[in-house]
Amino acid sequence: MTSTAEWNEKHLVENRLIRQLKELGYEHLHGPSLDAERESGREVVLKERLSQAIKRLNPWLNDTNLNKIIRSITHIEATSLMEANEKFYSMLVNYISIQQDLGKGRKNQTVKLIDFDNPHNNEFLVVDQFSISDARGTIRPDLIIFVNGLPLVVIECKSPMVAIEEQIGKAVKQLRRYQEDCEHLFYYNQFMIATSNDRAKAGTIGANVKHFGEWKDPYPLTTPEIGDHPTPQDILVAGMLAKANLLDLIQNFIVFESEGGRTIKKLARYQQFRAVNKTINRIMNAKTPRERGGVVWHTQGSGKSLTMLYLAVKLRRIEVLKNPSIVIVTDRKDLDDQITNTFRRCGFPNPQQAESVRQLKELLKQGPGSTIMTLVQKFQTDKEEEEFPVLSEAENIIVMVDESHRTQYKGLAMNMRTALPNACYLGFTGTPIDKEDKSTTRTFGPYIDKYTIEQAVEDGATVPIFYEARMTHLHVEGETLDQLFDRKFREYDEETRERIKKKYANEEAIVASPQRIKQIVLDIINHYETHIQPNGFKAQIVAVTREAAVTYKEYLDELSDIESRVIISAGPDDTDRLKKYHLSKEEEKAVIDRFKKPLSEDKLAILIVCDKLLTGFDAPIEQVMYLDKPLKEHNLLQAIARTNRTYEKKDYGLIVDYFGVSRFLEKALAIFSKQDIQGALMPIDSELPRLQSRHRAAMKFFDYIRPEDVEACIQVLEPEDVRQQFELAFKRFAQSMDMIMPNPKAQPYVNDLKFLGKIRQLAKSRYREEGMDISDCGEKVKELIAEHLRASSVQVLHDPIDILSSKFEQKLDELKSNEAKASEMEHAIRHEIRVKIQENPVYYTSLRERLEKLIEARKQKQMDIVELVEQLRSMIEDMRNTAKKSEEHGFTREQYPFYQMLEKHLPEEEKETLKDLTHIVTEIIQNESVVEWTQKEDVKREMRKKIKRQLRVAKCSDVEGLTQQLMNLAEVHYRK
Repeated sequence: MTSTAEWNEKHLVENRLIRQLKELGYEHLHGPSLDAERESGREVVLKERLSQAIKRLNPWLNDTNLNKIIRSITHIEATSLMEANEKFYSMLVNYISIQQDLGKGRKNQTVKLIDFDNPHNNEFLVVDQFSISDARGTIRPDLIIFVNGLPLVVIECKSPMVAIEEQIGKAVKQLRRYQEDCEHLFYYNQFMIATSNDRAKAGTIGANVKHFGEWKDPYPLTTPEIGDHPTPQDILVAGMLAKANLLDLIQNFIVFESEGGRTIKKLARYQQFRAVNKTINRIMNAKTPRERGGVVWHTQGSGKSLTMLYLAVKLRRIEVLKNPSIVIVTDRKDLDDQITNTFRRCGFPNPQQAESVRQLKELLKQGPGSTIMTLVQKFQTDKEEEEFPVLSEAENIIVMVDESHRTQYKGLAMNMRTALPNACYLGFTGTPIDKEDKSTTRTFGPYIDKYTIEQAVEDGATVPIFYEARMTHLHVEGETLDQLFDRKFREYDEETRERIKKKYANEEAIVASPQRIKQIVLDIINHYETHIQPNGFKAQIVAVTREAAVTYKEYLDELSDIESRVIISAGPDDTDRLKKYHLSKEEEKAVIDRFKKPLSEDKLAILIVCDKLLTGFDAPIEQVMYLDKPLKEHNLLQAIARTNRTYEKKDYGLIVDYFGVSRFLEKALAIFSKQDIQGALMPIDSELPRLQSRHRAAMKFFDYIRPEDVEACIQVLEPEDVRQQFELAFKRFAQSMDMIMPNPKAQPYVNDLKFLGKIRQLAKSRYREEGMDISDCGEKVKELIAEHLRASSVQVLHDPIDILSSKFEQKLDELKSNEAKASEMEHAIRHEIRVKIQENPVYYTSLRERLEKLIEARKQKQMDIVELVEQLRSMIEDMRNTAKKSEEHGFTREQYPFYQMLEKHLPEEEKETLKDLTHIVTEIIQNESVVEWTQKEDVKREMRKKIKRQLRVAKCSDVEGLTQQLMNLAEVHYRK
């Protein structure tokens, strides 16, 4: 019987998506109709369609080479899914090289698999119910998009009737399972889509749910052009799967980046795709060379470096631009290094970093096709009165200026324009251009694209930043400066104080006073150790001067065991005290690399800076910035953004303000338009209303139950859908608590958090729910719950007790009611069946059927609770005796499942051969198996052939199906 959820998934999600794709020119086919085109259920490439497309796109190709090409595509050798995927991507986008004589001698020719220039010259299919079978079983993704017979996109649909947060989560979980169960399908995958119509997100292979992103803009269409009230799914399909957009995304907006020793496949987000194509449109359609330029403002942390990379990739492919030169200009060495490394890690061909003024001049004279990274400072002359020379008058030079709001609009920038008078200048910035600043848009041209702070947080591209003003009596603003001065020099009379104030008392001197810094350091230690360190995050202290930075370091070392390092600029006249903290470039890089590592790997927890690392510094592990310096405007926005990068279990960034900036926030950011900086900084108290509503949502599950009645609370969570809803409510409540603790305003909710954590952990033990534990909570929440569990003598901090263990009986005896005992046994049996069914499908399937009959009989009141408990005990006893049964029949533990499976398929008159047949089949498997045989098709083919021969001799029923089931068993029991 079809459930309502299944019906809704098919009709409201899947069919709607198919209809939209058909409107976009796709052909729709039902999976089984393609079976005739496949040699086996394992094949995922539609070879005949691929062959026809290759012949159409490469009519010169002979049959021998066509077969070679097909084989190279269908037999990709790789040690991992990611390696195979990257190899195929290179074949797809960079084409395949093959030797063939075209009448001018034998030489390498390139073979196209897809016509990227003419999207309609390709075959686009959307296929539902396409089954793929191999040794691990059969998968049937909801939809697969084939282009020229290649399965490039996999789509998983979920019913909008499922709990809101579960819709995408369940779909992504399914997609990840497909990648494990049917790896070779994903050799060809370019991206995946998880959708419930009301929600739709896309991601790449290996991505977790948090890395799947929405596609909120159907560019080049507008949302109204799609239709009335389009859903997120409609917008995503129009934006990503329209034929031209799909091929554009594949060709120009995918990179493979090496990070921390592993490769990550990255797909552009909608704002990157939009910004790049808007920029290309402006360059191509401008009336004059000067009008080609403009400004791209994408807030810090939203992937600006990758946007520049995608733009560079696409510019190189535009024939009219004749292989343009690309010049990336920044004004800081760390930014120059960061962007250069991004280009290199993503495999962009030969980016050259100008190390000197002379080298820059040589590089700019190279001509088309070069990629040059430079600091704007390299556009300088030896003498002030000298003019910078013209280095190239070419029009196909594209200059991308990073952090363009900071670049000086005279001097060096003028030299740059003198050197490259006909170049196209594009400004990229992470902060909005201020209301008064006409020079940026006058220099580069009007905005090309905007992606605001608020949009980035809403999309999950960055985390929100909260601020907290601490130790306000030490803030330095207005009259407070006088109060601090008077306190510091209180032993002097008033006249002397005035004299000292005139001579020495500037803001910096007061802010850097050791007594004040010592008080702040004590507060930082307390705050970091109780609020930030437990969750594994790191911190940055921003001091007003280099001397103050050193003072912070000295007090941190004196008063705590927290490891910290100072990173400041070195001056030629520095005192010995400052020289102690000078670092070479290599040493500074090593410190930063250490800081970026998890706290569990490297104990360096705090960086102390003055001016360095406030811009262009990416360390996602940094959650908090302790700010003790007057910052405003661009500098403030740039600095606080150090904490907004996403990181595992990081829900927010935090600015702890000791200077008083946050009290004057509006003044500090007044130069920007309000809508542009909305959501830049929010007081931490703004989380309290959300905490209150999340607390209510989690507690309502137990509204009519006494908290002391633990068993009744556990029973509330018995239905799986209720457990999922509770899980979501608890996680949200715990997240808000983790954010606000140890603030006293969280105190009223602590006892309820402990209670809910206890019930959740007990439910995990009872219902064998793997996801329901406290490991995914913040460390502060986890410690709180763990302490409460110990105090309550609830020993469920370990995994649930194995049903076959003698301790299981002991656990049952501790339960007071028969209902609790029956519930514990039922879910323990269910768990055992779920875990073991692959080892012995025949036995555990029969066990499951037996269990369902018992539960149904109890529901129908055909047996009382005492009888149910006895029957369940009997089942457990039977499970414990399976090992003895295999010995009684003369089999090893591995052989017995084969015996039971063969028994089902052997005719009654052949039953006396059952034992011999079992031994013969398991012997074939053992003889044929070699190391990693489950990955070797030739070995499996030979094994199948020999098993089939024996099954036919024994007159077994359904030889094909039985052989596959025996092979599945072999992979479980005889894997090497």
